[in-house]
Amino acid sequence: MGDPLRLYGLNALVLNAAGGISEAIARTLIKHGATVVAVDTGNSGVVQHYAAVKGVTGMTEALLDPDRMPLLVKNAVDQLGGIDILINDFPLTPKAPLKNLDDKLDHLLKTRASLTMALCRAALPHLKKSPAGRIINIGFLRSVFSADGTEARARAEQDLANLTRALGAETGEFGITANYIQPGAVMTPESREVFRKDKALRDHCIRYSAARRLGEPVDIAKVALFLASDDAVFVSGTGIAVDGGRTDAE
Repeated sequence: MGDPLRLYGLNALVLNAAGGISEAIARTLIKHGATVVAVDTGNSGVVQHYAAVKGVTGMTEALLDPDRMPLLVKNAVDQLGGIDILINDFPLTPKAPLKNLDDKLDHLLKTRASLTMALCRAALPHLKKSPAGRIINIGFLRSVFSADGTEARARAEQDLANLTRALGAETGEFGITANYIQPGAVMTPESREVFRKDKALRDHCIRYSAARRLGEPVDIAKVALFLASDDAVFVSGTGIAVDGGRTDAE
């Protein structure tokens, strides 16, 4: 796990990477030898954020527009020369935690699916050329859902599982794997703000985690490293929950 050359020679495109989980993933990938283009929105400060970080180039793009995905991929390939690892993490946090199976959730899931498929379609020609093509989808944080939003959270994870399974089936013949990571309650800038406003939700998340704590972005990044490496070459179309374990009470 500590091999600094584990991902040597591989190129990664990491989205939503100015902070939180995807920043931790970007930094973990370069620590293990990958070269990274870290993309975030125009007001994120991503370019300045990575200006002094060796192995990472910050880039801005409109991450919520499916029509911009081909240009995003082109610009990343111009910088990297190719793409081996694709980290799909889109800035889709709603204004308030979701509770119900309703139109708001449906819109969120449709938007995520549209963006994911648009990006994967644009990146696929480059991933096919890779000796180690990897697609890794990052699920919604636990803080996206209210304390009593268990059904909505389960629906969101199942939706991501179905999407990832379809990607794995489509890309497997080219030696490309597609997997997802389902985070639990992880302390990111976004979730910190949610928990600041709703301490009861924070306490709920801690209480119903078997680890009895909130996660850190690096907890997710370590699993992304596994999925991006040769250790996961025969793992595809599936997901890993990184939530400290769940008690039976939730």
